[in-house]
Amino acid sequence: MGVGATGPAAALPAPDSLDEALTRALRAGEPLIVMVSLPGCAYCHTVREHHLVHLRAQGAHIVQIDLRDRRVFRDIDGQTLTQDDWARQRKVRIAPTVLFLGPQGREVARRLVGASIPDFYGSYLEEQYRLAKKAVNA
Repeated sequence: MGVGATGPAAALPAPDSLDEALTRALRAGEPLIVMVSLPGCAYCHTVREHHLVHLRAQGAHIVQIDLRDRRVFRDIDGQTLTQDDWARQRKVRIAPTVLFLGPQGREVARRLVGASIPDFYGSYLEEQYRLAKKAVNA
């Protein structure tokens, strides 16, 4: 199937193949939303449980990458690498970070870094998701 869900943050799947996850999202006219998280991160928990799980239930394509996970998966280019290496290549240094990927794995909306303004986070997320969806369907 290409997407596995393990560990305490199993509400969002960890990809076995980011390429397959992106292909499925794009076929559905959706960006692929990638949440980069850390175990035990309270802000990550809030973003995941209060925003992304609900968005996924509405049809958004979302996967989760662990900033420190050494599990190997297949990248958008078909290369195998660890989740933490992927995050490093994307210059993700803070958890949570939410990326919106479109064709060729390019970011098609502004990434959301951190979650220090919880009252407005949902609005920021919805706006970037809307822009990403528009870019994917342009």
